[in-house]
Amino acid sequence: MTLEIRIAHRFADFRLEVDLALPGGLTCLFGRSGSGKTSIVNAVAGLLRPDAARIVLDGVALHDLPPHKREIGYVFQDARLFPHLTVARNLTYAARIRGQRPDGLDRIVELLGIGGLLDRRPGTLSGGERQRVAIGRALLAKPRLLLMDEPLAALDDARKAEILPYIETLRDETGLPILYVSHSVSEVARLATTIVLIEAGQVAAFGPAAQILSDPGTAALMGLRDAGAVLTARIVAQEGDGLTRLETAAGPLWLPHVAGEIGRALRVRIAAQDVILSRGRPEGLSALNILPATVATLHDGQGPGVLVRLDLGGEFLLARVTRRSAQALDLAPGLAVHAVLKSVAVAQADVGAGTT
Repeated sequence: MTLEIRIAHRFADFRLEVDLALPGGLTCLFGRSGSGKTSIVNAVAGLLRPDAARIVLDGVALHDLPPHKREIGYVFQDARLFPHLTVARNLTYAARIRGQRPDGLDRIVELLGIGGLLDRRPGTLSGGERQRVAIGRALLAKPRLLLMDEPLAALDDARKAEILPYIETLRDETGLPILYVSHSVSEVARLATTIVLIEAGQVAAFGPAAQILSDPGTAALMGLRDAGAVLTARIVAQEGDGLTRLETAAGPLWLPHVAGEIGRALRVRIAAQDVILSRGRPEGLSALNILPATVATLHDGQGPGVLVRLDLGGEFLLARVTRRSAQALDLAPGLAVHAVLKSVAVAQADVGAGTT
């Protein structure tokens, strides 16, 4: 899949101007509220008519088509289900208005785990259940592209934890390209294969998720407090003391129990503020995770902090230290160090399925 998006549009308070060529997978548009993320997906859907636009999906010029002929599914922040219809009739709505059979219904119901909801009405569902039904309805419309505009923003943490695995399954198993809007760093780190950072209507950075998340230069745009990189890992053992042992490019990583079979591929987000650096391999620590690394780059912030990009053998971590600590350790590109991480520092929400 290739999706070309060239948009120019003047709003009252800023100008939206983007030029992107996106690959398949799940692309996250990330940025502050009001930066233009939703305007981009609305232009792709045909809900916004920009002053100038070229939007091409696999060679088909969408900008010349009305919204209903673009073959796009759209999942909004609020589920927007028909309250007077059962879940089953909400799911099959698109097929029924076309006079078609709802092809693939059983597979979608199983994929999203909504078999027990089919006879219920939206008012009796939780927020996470409503969003799963909304995703199912969008998929059953047979789209060539799925747009998701902050679909988890209105949910509490428990409901987010419920629905995130289903979005991972969509990303990994359906092959459907997804354009996903969010302003949650942990959400982006868990889901994205590609990240586009939007700032005041412009593309500030664009690239593979692992590259963008580990780049100190983008940390300010994503929020220094949320800065963190993603490691790919694989479950190699479920230990008797309740820990799960993962294998990474830099060596073993122990985390509180992570559900999954041996061999399961994971992505693990590690916050920069949770990484401690040592010149030599430390002894006598309670921390189990001590990973050898090489300093790749250092990035001075405006305050007393320094972001250190660490090479762990082809994958990268970020460490956030004070300038005083960086000077005391004499940190410089090429220096061998050890990254120390507490097992309990990685939240369950920061461990997701799949690779970056």
